Amino acid sequence: MKGKLEPSERQKLIEEGKNLKEGLVTLEEDLLKLTDELQKEAQSIPNMTHPDVPVGGEDASTLRKMVGEPRKFSFPIKDHAQLGKDLDLFDFDAAAEVSGSKFYYLKNEAVLLEMGLVNWTVSEVMKRGFTPLTTPEIVRSSVVEKCGFQPRGTNTQVYSIEGGDQCLIGTAEIPLGGIHMDSILLESSLPLKYVAFSHCFRTEAGAAGIATRGLYRVHQFSKVEMFVLCRPEESDSFHQELIEIEESLYSSLGLHFKTLDMASEDLGAPAYRKFDVEAWMPGLERYGEISSASNCTDYQSRRLGIRFRPESSSSSPRKGKGNSAPTQFVHTLNATACAVPRMIICLLENYQQEDGSVIIPEILRPFMGGLHVISYKYK
Repeated sequence: MKGKLEPSERQKLIEEGKNLKEGLVTLEEDLLKLTDELQKEAQSIPNMTHPDVPVGGEDASTLRKMVGEPRKFSFPIKDHAQLGKDLDLFDFDAAAEVSGSKFYYLKNEAVLLEMGLVNWTVSEVMKRGFTPLTTPEIVRSSVVEKCGFQPRGTNTQVYSIEGGDQCLIGTAEIPLGGIHMDSILLESSLPLKYVAFSHCFRTEAGAAGIATRGLYRVHQFSKVEMFVLCRPEESDSFHQELIEIEESLYSSLGLHFKTLDMASEDLGAPAYRKFDVEAWMPGLERYGEISSASNCTDYQSRRLGIRFRPESSSSSPRKGKGNSAPTQFVHTLNATACAVPRMIICLLENYQQEDGSVIIPEILRPFMGGLHVISYKYK
């Protein structure tokens, strides 16, 4: 075009340039569409599975440990919903009018119990070297997806905010995963161990029945979550550490529980291996899940872009570009230290007395102003 050209030849090249430009726009649009489709297909692929994980549905899960024994009662027992009504601890009816079903008000000593559980749990986990955090409770949909959860679709458990790309969190695992998104961490900073308090929101789509009554399955609840970012070779040992912390916490509260190595079909997309804790709830006459601990290996970190650069072991590093070791993806792990409503269920039902009162476990009393017992307000 810069050379001497016949007008007709020049016009022909101009038209050809326009066509190339228009074709490039179309190709770029196709590329964006295909990239989006590829991303959706890739997100449907779950993590690899630990070789020791039992294969099959939930019934194939294997027992790891049984702690304590069910308490024997010499009187007719109540479930937590009845205890809460008698002791003026909950109000489900008013919450249903204000917010809808599966919401609740905590009242009186139940409020102190929630705060006591949270403060006790955070303080105990901090003793193990965890940094305390509170997190945002609204996050971008893309972060939810990168953590392995589906913010859209008919079976989603995620509340999405209409007219935007944000969601309410179902667990603090999501904002904890995002805190180091698109970062290269110093190897010397690993492991990073966080304990976070947050409120959690879940649609609980399809949940119904006597097994989910009361506080067992609700749309909003408080939770204390542990989260670890570590070197790949350390994630198995940190998985053991997390389940041991959970077992120590629940043993300190005097609960009877079992831990399970969950079967492959119950792992969800991110988990390489998952241990669940199920505590005995005498009023519900069954074991109920109160916690889980998952090793997600590099499933989340690859999507979130969280890497670290190994420090050179050589005493005389080479000069130039070869001086830096290639980056690696960290491994992420998460574990529930205290899901407050289900912990309240366990404590009320297991510590109920014949006169209808409920004893406060001794270890929680300093965190509840010295309260020893929850008694009737009215005679």
